[in-house]
Amino acid sequence: MAEKRDYYEVLGVDKTADEKEIKKAYRKLARKYHPDVVEEDKKEEATEKFKEISEAYAVLSDEEKRQRYDQFGHAGMEGFSNEDIFRNVNFEDIFQGFGGGGIEDIFDLFGFGSGRTRSRGGPRRGSDIYTEVQITLEEAANGADKEITIRHDVFCPVCNGSKAEPGSDVETCPVCGGTGQRKQIRQSLFGQVMNVVQCGECNGTGKIIKESCHNCRGRGTVKESKTLNIKIPAGVESGNRLRVSGEGNVGDVGGGTGDIYVEVHIKRHDYFERDGANLYYEKQISFVQASLGDTVDIPTINGEVELKIPAGTQSGTTFRLRDQGMPYMRRAGKGNLYVNVTVVVPQKLSKEQKKLLIQFGEISGDEIKVYKKGIFDKVKDAINNP
Repeated sequence: MAEKRDYYEVLGVDKTADEKEIKKAYRKLARKYHPDVVEEDKKEEATEKFKEISEAYAVLSDEEKRQRYDQFGHAGMEGFSNEDIFRNVNFEDIFQGFGGGGIEDIFDLFGFGSGRTRSRGGPRRGSDIYTEVQITLEEAANGADKEITIRHDVFCPVCNGSKAEPGSDVETCPVCGGTGQRKQIRQSLFGQVMNVVQCGECNGTGKIIKESCHNCRGRGTVKESKTLNIKIPAGVESGNRLRVSGEGNVGDVGGGTGDIYVEVHIKRHDYFERDGANLYYEKQISFVQASLGDTVDIPTINGEVELKIPAGTQSGTTFRLRDQGMPYMRRAGKGNLYVNVTVVVPQKLSKEQKKLLIQFGEISGDEIKVYKKGIFDKVKDAINNP
């Protein structure tokens, strides 16, 4: 199965696009790929394209769904049914004046539902839970075990998810015969269309509950806190999402349990900047070290190493320390540590130091003009260094 494209890419808009821009982009694409306006041999391809752009518009035109998508990507939409995605989307406004049948006919053909409350029935899977965890760069480098506490829906311990008071009567729905579904045949612009929709009498359960469970008030679930230990893999980056299977919210009995998605955030480090598997470090050295060369200690993510500074090193020179960066998350090996050297020029010199530097400049053939501080410079120094 092909991986879904980014919704913004599908509509051809920037992530900063406002509601008006998103609507305009969708209207233009929808009118291009509407199955009613393409040639017969292109209907199948156009239909798939129309589904794709309609789904993208349904998510990005809804403030809550868009915020969830921006934070978690397509993973944030997992657990959403077609009914959930298209609910409350005003497609009639988009296709006003387009001609032909209503937008409901179009989505009947595609099997998406019109955005109104209906579904194909059957047990629903529980929804996913999204949370965050903060770790240090060292924990990201070496991997770690972290505890998270979540609140999720579990089956009510009194009714075991049946929603009915124990011992009370539960009858088979007389409308759907216990299937939770009913067939609906409608005449549309594409001809006769048959839909399987959720039974409105029993809300898709196939049962009529005479007395609701007193503990969960007929919901079938209650909230419960749970502490989980999750493994942070070495090499993880900020923004990565870790999936904990089967620990989300329970759905209907037989519908399965959702998952937990944990987004990782890495604290800012005192020394290092990170770019993928590579680390960057700023090292200050003196004029003497840069001129004569030296061996200096450099911190790495797993301890100190020595770095040889060649004589004549210029400020801004970058040295590469192989395999001293972060481990790769999905393959063997490590990135590099890049050390940028800054030569620090002393701000205060003794008379002897100045004399030696002047001699050095004369030997080197430099024309030396010694700057002497005036009264205003001395006042400025007194203010800055009380």
